[in-house]
Amino acid sequence: RMEGQGSYTLPTGTEYRGALRDGMFDGEGELLFPNGGRYRAIWHRGVPTQGKYTFADGLEYKDKKWHYCDGYDRRFYTEICSGLKPADISQFTNLDPPKKIPEGCYDCGDGFYNPETRVIVDYKLRFLRNADDDEHEWIIRTCRKAWDETIEQKPKP
Repeated sequence: RMEGQGSYTLPTGTEYRGALRDGMFDGEGELLFPNGGRYRAIWHRGVPTQGKYTFADGLEYKDKKWHYCDGYDRRFYTEICSGLKPADISQFTNLDPPKKIPEGCYDCGDGFYNPETRVIVDYKLRFLRNADDDEHEWIIRTCRKAWDETIEQKPKP
């Protein structure tokens, strides 16, 4: 069994780096996700006892008093750090420019979703998972589609 300091890569591409004991995460360690996010934690027998998630862009998740992109302040993290764009330029995602979505698909946050096959692939087009009915409905209802178009408002004559 794995013991001491080391690293382990899961089949999903997520990598653990840190302390291992009796084949489990135990002590200080972090999970490095393929999307660039990381979860640093203190582990006990494979279970995190305390930890902090940091998104790929540096935004730290707070489980209490989380105010990011809420009804009061809807700015993306890049807008908080770098300021808003001029009034006539929209920013549709935290990434600027946003990733190009394959035709007929949705951007569901960790990859692209094809509603025909119900398959989610990461941004490098590698398989992530199959969507269940609840996730399918949520993606269709809320996520950005490849065929979304920005309509410019034309001035009245």
